[in-house]
Amino acid sequence: MAYNQMLQSTIEGVKSIARTDLCLMDTEGNVIAATNEEAQQYKESVLTFVDSPAEIQVVQGYQYFKILDGTTVEYVMLIRGDSDDIYTIGKLVAFQIQNLLSAYKEKYDKENFIKNVLLDNMLLVDIYNKAKKLHIDAEERRLVFVIETNRQRDNHAMEVVKSLFTGRHGDYITAVDEENIILVKGLDPKETYDEMQTLAKTIVDLLNTEAMINARIAYGTIVHNIKDISRSYNEAKMALDVGKIFYDEKSVIAYNKLGIGRLIYQLPIPLCKMFIDEIFPGTTPDEFDEETLLTIRKFFDNSLNVSETARQLYIHRNTLVYRLDKVNKATGLDLRVFEDAITFEIALMVVRYMHYMENKIY
Repeated sequence: MAYNQMLQSTIEGVKSIARTDLCLMDTEGNVIAATNEEAQQYKESVLTFVDSPAEIQVVQGYQYFKILDGTTVEYVMLIRGDSDDIYTIGKLVAFQIQNLLSAYKEKYDKENFIKNVLLDNMLLVDIYNKAKKLHIDAEERRLVFVIETNRQRDNHAMEVVKSLFTGRHGDYITAVDEENIILVKGLDPKETYDEMQTLAKTIVDLLNTEAMINARIAYGTIVHNIKDISRSYNEAKMALDVGKIFYDEKSVIAYNKLGIGRLIYQLPIPLCKMFIDEIFPGTTPDEFDEETLLTIRKFFDNSLNVSETARQLYIHRNTLVYRLDKVNKATGLDLRVFEDAITFEIALMVVRYMHYMENKIY
């Protein structure tokens, strides 16, 4: 659709200069772009011209030009007038459209190729052969970003991201599903993860200000061969999921910074249930009231420091001790003891993961 709009804009621009009507049809006589409403009446003559050996002919006051894709006729262009000047204009326009067609097909082929590599849909030998044919460097350093916008097929978000990378060689922006935008970023030899973190934050800020979208971005690890971008893509997808479960306050999540969240995410659900039943028989650590859970989270944030936690919660130290004793009675874990605190924190994360997976399934 965007390509057809570009063709329509092109011939309208030519009409404003040459002051004559133009029309572009495919090989089945369908109008692709036109500056007048009479184009459909020339369908039969266009079909006859497509099957003829002639490259140019004049019919009913229009000059017909074939536009080729390699050796195959892709379009027929009609331009009103039979003078030499109109012929020259027609040749120039046909040449321009043929170049646009080649450029568009190359771009489409590259995007389609990147999608197939991301989804691991190609054999290794085909990846290298196709990359060579499309002039894509197979050995370039790359990293994959997954940008979640929470809006299905948000074209405005896609355009905002593309605007940030226009003209950058080696960067590819595409989509493989209805929800996420994928950026395959080509890296300079000295670019690091710190710079990728800064770039991700820039994209989030841009989407927030330009498209009014609260986006989340995850990225995988740097790979050095095009065959491995599928691995970086899968890492980014995992990081996005892990971020939703354990780090929902973050808008940028790096696969190499997931910590224990990555480990828990890869545990089978039956093993998680066994762990919770073993540590908390008959209950779960998330069944406490919100006040108690807030107290526990703040206590952990302050490295098990009772005085500092009480100060930040604006409660008496004895009140905090009472709440911690209540947790101890319910679970058998004394959160003032480092080992018990770690057990409780991991249990909270495991329960969060189990709830997420259950909601994802249903």
